[in-house]
Amino acid sequence: MRKILGLTRYAVVVPALASMVGALLLMVQGSIAIIEVVYEAAFQNAYLKITIVDVLTAVDAILLGTVLLVIGYGLYELFVDDQLEVPRWLEVKDLDDLKSKLIGVVVAIISVVFVGVFVDVNRASEVLAYGLGAGALVAGLALFAYATRKPKTDAKPDVTKTKTITKGTASKK
Repeated sequence: MRKILGLTRYAVVVPALASMVGALLLMVQGSIAIIEVVYEAAFQNAYLKITIVDVLTAVDAILLGTVLLVIGYGLYELFVDDQLEVPRWLEVKDLDDLKSKLIGVVVAIISVVFVGVFVDVNRASEVLAYGLGAGALVAGLALFAYATRKPKTDAKPDVTKTKTITKGTASKK
C-alpha cells in the first residue's frame, strides 16, 4: 500500500507537462503578436499608443506563459525529479519557493496590465480603478508572502562535533 501511495506522486507529470505546453503556446503567440506589431508599425504607420498597447498585450501573454512554465517546472521538480537541470533562480526546493516565484511573476503581470490600461486612450476613465485594484492586489500578495514565509535558519548543527564532545566527556568520567 505504501508503494502505491508513493507512486501517486507521478500523477503530477500530466499537469506539469500541460502547464509547460500551455506556456510554450502563450510564448509563441505573444512572440507572433510582437512580430505583427513591428510589421504594422514599420509598414502601415500604426499609431504609437495602439502600438504600445499591442506590445504590452503581447508581453502580458509571454509573462503568463512564464508563470505556467514556472508552475510546470516547479511541480515536476517537487514531485517527480529534484535533479532537473534548471537555472539556479528556477530551482524549487519546496512549495514556499514555488509560491515566491509565482508571486514575483504575478506582480510583473499586474504591472504590465496596469501600464496597458494607463496608456490606452480608450480606457482613461478606468486608470484609477485599475491602479487601486492593482495596488491592493500587490499589497495583498506581499502581505501573504510575509505572513507565510518560513524563518531562515543560519546553519545546521554539526553532528560530528556534538558526538566528539559527548564521547570526550564520557571517557573522562
